[in-house]
Amino acid sequence: MSLFPPANSDSTRQYVLGKELRVTILTSAEETDGRHDITDSFMPTGAATPLHLHTRYEERLWVVSGSLTVWCGPDTVTLRSGDFHTIPMNVPHAIASGPEGARALNISSPAAFAELMARAGTPLHLATPDTELNAELFMAVTEELGDVVLGPPGTTPADLPQ
Repeated sequence: MSLFPPANSDSTRQYVLGKELRVTILTSAEETDGRHDITDSFMPTGAATPLHLHTRYEERLWVVSGSLTVWCGPDTVTLRSGDFHTIPMNVPHAIASGPEGARALNISSPAAFAELMARAGTPLHLATPDTELNAELFMAVTEELGDVVLGPPGTTPADLPQ
C-alpha cells in the first residue's frame, strides 16, 4: 500500500506528515463544536510515532486494516483489524505500524488531532515521495495543542525514568 494513493475524497482534507503518516480528516472540530474529530490515518510498514502524551484530549484508535502496536503507560497491546483502544489524557504512549502497515480511525475528544494534522502536515496534493516532516512546525503546533513529546520514535513508556 502506497503512502501516495490516488485521492478518493476531498483533497483539501488530506495531509501527510513526511513519510510516516497520511490522514484524511473525516470530521473536524468546526463540525462538532469542538467535541471530537475523526481522521482516517495510514501508517506505512515500520512507521512509528515519538513517545508523547496529550494534556488536552484523549485518543481512540479503531484499526481498519493491518496492525498497530500501542505502548500506553505500562501496557503494550497489538491491535488488528476491528480492534479498538483508548489512550487516556496524560498517559505516555507510542504507536508503531505492523509489517503490513496500518489503517485506523483516530478519534480525539475534545477535538485536536485533526487540527494538528491540518496545521503541521503537508497537503496531500502538494506532497511527493520526497516530502519531509517540518519538525519545527510540528513541534510548535504540538506544544500549542498541549501535546508533550517525551522521546523519539522507538522510545516507549518503559524507557522513561521512574
